[in-house]
Amino acid sequence: MTSCTPLFAAVAATSAYAQSQLPPGISREAWGKRESMIPGYKTVSMRDLVYQPGAKTSSPSMPNDMVCHVPEGELRVKQSDGMEFVAKKGDVWTCKKGIGEDLENVGSTVAIMRIIDLLPG
Repeated sequence: MTSCTPLFAAVAATSAYAQSQLPPGISREAWGKRESMIPGYKTVSMRDLVYQPGAKTSSPSMPNDMVCHVPEGELRVKQSDGMEFVAKKGDVWTCKKGIGEDLENVGSTVAIMRIIDLLPG
């Protein structure tokens, strides 16, 4: 695994979901957005989705490439390519544009999915 230096200075709204479109038991916190130094990506942004116990989301198609991390809790991840796992505190994974993903908080405490969106130009 590699780590990233924090790059985010301003709060920005960059999400596949607007707050009003989130399912019950889910909240969103946008952390920032900045120009990317990674070839092929113009911008990177970071946001958290906070899942109450039992809360679920479903995305039939990821709008962009992403790096995801669980700083708290446990989330069951089911990707449309057949990959399925339980992401626990500290786990990291990637999602590619176009793949579907279902998530569910399978723990008894709040779970957070931190998302770094890799946004093309």
